[in-house]
Amino acid sequence: MQFAACGRRCVYSARRPDLEQSLPGDRCPQWRGIIDTYRAFLPVDSDSEIVTLYEGATPLYPAPYLSDVTGAEVYLKFEGANPTGSFKDRGMTMAITKAKEAGSKAVVCASTGNTSASAAAYAARAGMSCIVLIPAGYIALGKLAQALIYGA
Repeated sequence: MQFAACGRRCVYSARRPDLEQSLPGDRCPQWRGIIDTYRAFLPVDSDSEIVTLYEGATPLYPAPYLSDVTGAEVYLKFEGANPTGSFKDRGMTMAITKAKEAGSKAVVCASTGNTSASAAAYAARAGMSCIVLIPAGYIALGKLAQALIYGA
């Protein structure tokens, strides 16, 4: 496990020298979300306003049993620490940022759970409408409630 100069665990492990100069390094800046942190590697216009809920930077937890069984140091990534409780936020920040970049006023998604909650949350942050299409009776009520709370 690598640690930054400030003592916090690194969010990534860069093994390619050509990338090390472009990644955030060990300065421990305030986390600004995935797109802002890795912008140089992503298809976002330089003047685009990033739509973020500060997703990513989720914790790694040691898995001692798996480490013993495999003989390797194993950590588990807890994606439930993302803003809507799902890894879907990692992609939704890009999807809504690109939609806003294109001038969209609304987004539509078909989902039975995490995608609908994430789309609604990021659309709300962007000031956009969100329409969620769901099959009757096939959605987790908690995720439906979450999407509705965000205005879908």
